[in-house]
Amino acid sequence: MIESWPLEVGLARSLIRCASVTPSDAGAQALLGSALERLGFTVTHLPFGTTPNLFARIGTAGPHFCFAGHTDVVPEGQGAWRHGPFEAEIADGVLYGRGACDMKGAIAAFVAACARRLERPVGGSISLLITGDEEGPAHDGTVRVLDWMAQAGEIPDFCLVGEPTNRHVLGDVIKIGRRGSLNARIVVHGIQGHAAYPHLADNPTHRLVQALAALTATPRDAGSDWFEPTTLQITSIDVGNPATNVIPGSASAMLNMRFNDQHSGASLTAWLRATLARYVERFDLDVQVSGESFLTSPGPLVDRLRAAVSRSTGVTPALDTGGGTSDARFISRFCPVAEFGLVGATMHKADESVAVADLTRLAEVYAAILDDFVPEHAG
Repeated sequence: MIESWPLEVGLARSLIRCASVTPSDAGAQALLGSALERLGFTVTHLPFGTTPNLFARIGTAGPHFCFAGHTDVVPEGQGAWRHGPFEAEIADGVLYGRGACDMKGAIAAFVAACARRLERPVGGSISLLITGDEEGPAHDGTVRVLDWMAQAGEIPDFCLVGEPTNRHVLGDVIKIGRRGSLNARIVVHGIQGHAAYPHLADNPTHRLVQALAALTATPRDAGSDWFEPTTLQITSIDVGNPATNVIPGSASAMLNMRFNDQHSGASLTAWLRATLARYVERFDLDVQVSGESFLTSPGPLVDRLRAAVSRSTGVTPALDTGGGTSDARFISRFCPVAEFGLVGATMHKADESVAVADLTRLAEVYAAILDDFVPEHAG
């Protein structure tokens, strides 16, 4: 850590130098835990399976505000990096490295904001929920920590996830919900045979194509107040047939649906099954719902968050529910949650980066949010 840099920059650099590509931790959570303990937090490390997680809290009273995020990152990828992915170089006022944007930079800003807020007496509680499995399967990360928090009486009154939400400038977007995500694999069974004698076979490919055409023919909905229309994308069609004169015995497809609050994973699974049954006699349908849609409805809490962001950045943020999934889908089952972080233009790319000025500004935003959500001690 370079001492001349402010806390958010020095800690971000130290975290980036931990090559914590899922499922590896590479010392990232121990480093973070030590930084929090120096501020007076009680840190509990919560490994589940092979996934490192931590929960840290200072204070015992309410209101209880929680920052949430992840120390794991995606691999460096195939792109050419001008600056090493785990070297945390700063060039021309920009910090480079895997995780700079998504989301070690935000975690460092969490800690810096807490340090500023703790310079004055805290009347409530501040906590951090940090996982090492957001970019991976997410089976033993935030979802398991939340169960532990519920049993331990540690569920917060409000949670802010530090995912990179902004499109162009810091302050332009707060996410107050996310669409649900459903993946399906369809296998249609037929009867294999000679292509010259189709009456002696039953071609599953024809049936599958008809069913897929029906699934994509009409949009499921026109969207809702806070969500875009539900989408269905066919991501694979496969027969695995090397011969041109053989009717295959089976054909498969995969699809992904991103759905709004007019649907659930169960209702869409029922619709998929009913549609397939109109065209196919024998099929297997395997559905995995990685998350249901959720919405933290605009109201006093969201207004308070929005005002703090606007006051700190000079930008009035839009409220949005677009993009992919995040761990907020798990947190929403327990308490109100929103997301605000850095500009996401470089996340998962080669030369992922954050302007040092934006990192410092984000720490200021988080400190302003803490000022609004965690009162000073009356004494």
